[in-house]
Amino acid sequence: MTGGLLRIVFTAEDLARVRIASRVDVMWETVMSLYRLRDRGGGPDMTGWRRQARANLASAGLLEPVRRTLVPLAPTGAYFPDFLTPIEAQGGFDDGIAALVDTPRERVRQEMTVLHAHAGLPGGLDDLARGDRRAIRRLADLVAGYSRTALGPLYTTLESVLGHERSTLARLLLDHGVESMLAGLAPALRWRPPALEASYPAGDREIQLGGRGLTLIPSYFCQITPVALVDERLPPVLVYPAVNHPEPVPAAAPRDSLSVLLGATRSRILRCIASGMGCTTTELARRTGTSLSNASQHAQVLHGAGLITSTRHVNMMVHQITDLGAGLVRGGRSRDERPLSS
Repeated sequence: MTGGLLRIVFTAEDLARVRIASRVDVMWETVMSLYRLRDRGGGPDMTGWRRQARANLASAGLLEPVRRTLVPLAPTGAYFPDFLTPIEAQGGFDDGIAALVDTPRERVRQEMTVLHAHAGLPGGLDDLARGDRRAIRRLADLVAGYSRTALGPLYTTLESVLGHERSTLARLLLDHGVESMLAGLAPALRWRPPALEASYPAGDREIQLGGRGLTLIPSYFCQITPVALVDERLPPVLVYPAVNHPEPVPAAAPRDSLSVLLGATRSRILRCIASGMGCTTTELARRTGTSLSNASQHAQVLHGAGLITSTRHVNMMVHQITDLGAGLVRGGRSRDERPLSS
């Protein structure tokens, strides 16, 4: 790929402070999706999303405002303002929108000046470029409306794909250590100690983490090239294309002896854990339609019975199937579920 090279340089302290995003970062997905909305390609899934998103935005009266205001903030191959992707969004979408509303006026002016130098600005963004509080509020409202309209119908897919990616990273980290996890980010990134490298069309860039650590944020809409914040005074994050896709969670069959033995919800949770390389408690709740507290309670029971292992790493509990649990899942299939013998 033409362009430059992004190098993120780690110290020993940084390796100990690598974090994995605990949820879908909707603010980052919003910005990345603006590129996909405008571009072509990306395969049939992205083409189908693009068509549906445009139709939904037009129906909601948002397509033209998005084209006038949001698309110019994310120009092709150029800088976009860091205030669009606040770190507070790691706490949830509403927290991200609130942080966008509260962005200091001076920061908005500075970052809009940088954007103007890179790509110019349409006249309709003059108020925002001046840091006008009402313009910032209108921008936040438009971001929220766009996200719910264009991304909302896809949210289950985002949860599934990105949840599987996070679980894969956590499994590599737990089983083999942080350097193996960083090496597992290929092909988008290359681990060449002490640096993580990637092709970077904006030119050569080196980020010295200097003990601050790094938050890894897998993204559905980010494609080919990883993205980092420009302002190195902000908490370091790296957004990269998620390349793994989840196995479907097997549905319970009508004559499901596992559900009879464990109960419907607990059997779904056990199957969910067995279907991939591991699940966090949050992902179990989302993928099985239970509350976080119920998912945690069921996982504790399964752990106590020796059917799963549960290991805490930083801010998440990762559950994996044991041999006993895997055997129970296989034996719990109804005759209708089992493959035909030759």
